[in-house]
Amino acid sequence: MVRLHRGMILVVDDEPGMCHILKRLMSDQGYTVHTANRGEEALKLLAPESYDVILLDIRMPGLDGLQVLDRIKEVSPDTAVIMMTAFGTIETAVQAMKRGAYEYITKPFNNDEVLHIVGNALERKRLLDRTRYLTQVLEERQGMAELIGGSHVMQELYRLIEKVAPTDSTVLILGESGTGKELVARAIHSHSDRKEEKFLAINCGALPRELIESELFGHEKGAFSGAHQRKTGLLESADGGTVFLDEIGDLPLDLQATLLRVLEDKKVRPVGSVTPKPVDFRLIAATNRDLKGDVQAKKFREDLYYRLSIVDIHLPPLRQRNEDIPLLAKHFISRFNQKLNRAVEGISVDALKRLMNYSWPGNVRELENVIQRCMILRESGLIEESDLPQSLMETPAAAVPSPIFDPTQVSFIKAREGFEYEYLQALLRINEGNVTQSALMAGISRRYLQELMKKHGLRALEGEGE
Repeated sequence: MVRLHRGMILVVDDEPGMCHILKRLMSDQGYTVHTANRGEEALKLLAPESYDVILLDIRMPGLDGLQVLDRIKEVSPDTAVIMMTAFGTIETAVQAMKRGAYEYITKPFNNDEVLHIVGNALERKRLLDRTRYLTQVLEERQGMAELIGGSHVMQELYRLIEKVAPTDSTVLILGESGTGKELVARAIHSHSDRKEEKFLAINCGALPRELIESELFGHEKGAFSGAHQRKTGLLESADGGTVFLDEIGDLPLDLQATLLRVLEDKKVRPVGSVTPKPVDFRLIAATNRDLKGDVQAKKFREDLYYRLSIVDIHLPPLRQRNEDIPLLAKHFISRFNQKLNRAVEGISVDALKRLMNYSWPGNVRELENVIQRCMILRESGLIEESDLPQSLMETPAAAVPSPIFDPTQVSFIKAREGFEYEYLQALLRINEGNVTQSALMAGISRRYLQELMKKHGLRALEGEGE
């Protein structure tokens, strides 16, 4: 579906004719446009987040554009302000940009140029709003600092972690490589009663086949050739804490039976010993394999599968939650600024679009590596398209969908109204009637969404207001 980039725009110019021209130009693109002929009048219309973009004339009687700009930045710092003047000078432009203006255009200007600048400004505002919302969500999820995301699936994941963490049940985490299975395991541990004890991560696929039994369960002195002294197994060393067995599907069948016995008896018997040792640990397992398929193929024990999967957690691939990419990118930029001694401020809109359109076969881990690569090459400023690896630049543009209305049977106005109604219904259904979240997802202001809802007779979630 093509995303709508509509929003609330304020035009401030002491020439009524200019206000009329710009209002008509913007309204034809679906924007909601208000006008003011004086700076004082504009400030009366101003409220926090009331406008996404403001087109502001510099030369006006009374309060001039620079004075109004200062006031706008106090009330609504993220609103993009585009300065307009027929007396454009480099000095004025520099002064306006230093005081927080988004862009600077001179009269007379080209209509396409204005629409392009406004479109970019709205895109920037939408990304700022989305990032702020996701940052707030993240801050509210203390103890899950590395689990980045505010998408619906991530919200469900947070709630599931909070429910399962206080229990002592085994958990099976399923997901593709790079989706963050160990991060989920650590989040469960940090919210559990065992959080003050050890968290031990073990990759079953990385343990040598001939040593895996000894590594997990330990051995006695002389148990086999080379066993010159007693060795405490990993499971015993994690007594009281949490054990995370990653790539559990790679555990050999005979050791699967041994692990199941440990889980059932709460005792571990080192190799060469006849005396089991009591152990108390919580087990969290993970795999990127189809364990149900492995069970049917007799490659994984059915009894162990059901013992592990008391609670299943399915991690979505990044391509299914690409709305989380802006916040993930921000998180990695902050991390590598410290690690690499960089001063990168963020990522450009065009570069971010590339990230959003990429399929990410390596998931979050691949995104992290891409950001790290970009910051090795760039020391400051914004990450640009030119900094991205070639594989991302070769991603084809999204196909343009076929029209959902027959243009030979329906007028443009009726088609647009029908699309708006269907789009808004789907948007509100996805966000369970929450107007604020719906506006953020759609990339429009909350006020404009409320106007559209009123126009089409749609109601908000109770308590959200209309």
